[in-house]
Amino acid sequence: MSQTEIYHATIYALKRILLCVATIIALCSCIGEEDEYTHENTSIVKVGDKAPDFTVEMVDGQKVTLSSLKGKIVLINFWATWCPPCREEFKRVQKDIIDHFKGQDFVFLPISRGEKKVTVDQFRDKQGYTFPMGLDPKQEIYNKYASNYIPRNFVVGKDGKVIYVSVGYEPAEFENMLKAIEAAL
Repeated sequence: MSQTEIYHATIYALKRILLCVATIIALCSCIGEEDEYTHENTSIVKVGDKAPDFTVEMVDGQKVTLSSLKGKIVLINFWATWCPPCREEFKRVQKDIIDHFKGQDFVFLPISRGEKKVTVDQFRDKQGYTFPMGLDPKQEIYNKYASNYIPRNFVVGKDGKVIYVSVGYEPAEFENMLKAIEAAL
């Protein structure tokens, strides 16, 4: 093997290693079950804190400001199209959240973390989702609430304070979140 061939083979191998490392890092930022250590160390906003205000652009171009929703219960859900637990959680959203709380002082506000509109639009079309979704391509909103891990939910009470926080998706945790929303309504 010539030196040029060895060089190219080495570069190719390094690229494959870097791709594997990047994939592992991406998957590790998405968790499947709640872990208290993770929750405590990566949540910036905790139960009882005033929810940091933000304005999010929705996929339809409208803008929603959290403080304008005061007087309603708001479920802020940070997620991503590539995250398996996020996808599992979304399977329950229409029936267990949107339909269940329809007509009440409740807003479901899913915000895609770190993705462009085109990616979210393609995901919505493929999955058949029609509910509004927010975009946070630079993670500016997410970074006000947490430093890592999705899916991540923050239930904000009518007074603007956080009443429930969860990290990851587990059916039991999801049920607890639904109960917290019902109790607040």
